[in-house]
Amino acid sequence: MDRLDHLEHLDRQLVDELAQVARETVRDELREQTRRQRRRAALYAGSGAAALYAGAALTVALGLGLAAGLPDWAAALITAAVLGAVAYALRAAARPDHGPTAPAHGPAETAPGTDVPVPPMPSTPPTAGGPAPGTHDRR
Repeated sequence: MDRLDHLEHLDRQLVDELAQVARETVRDELREQTRRQRRRAALYAGSGAAALYAGAALTVALGLGLAAGLPDWAAALITAAVLGAVAYALRAAARPDHGPTAPAHGPAETAPGTDVPVPPMPSTPPTAGGPAPGTHDRR
């Protein structure tokens, strides 16, 4: 009996060591993935900032170009209208309920006062005693 207690202690120690190694391995892998994702996010942020400044410079160029032949207020108004149209088009393209993936039957119903979708109701009530619709009796 004494010998089995010693083996049980070794088993526990082995399990504890394996769990510690597994935790360290997972922690190191997650740390490496996080480092790569952080670098990628920083590159995307830099790209977005550069695109924002490029868009601002393009807007200024459009306004100055229009101002060469129009009054300043008209050039600013036309530039604002163009930017508003671009923003509207981008918003419409980003909406998930518009486009080819939209459901054919219209928007899903939601529970009153919430944004939680409600599953569709069957068109006929269930019948008592008979098999459920869509199932076959295998007698």
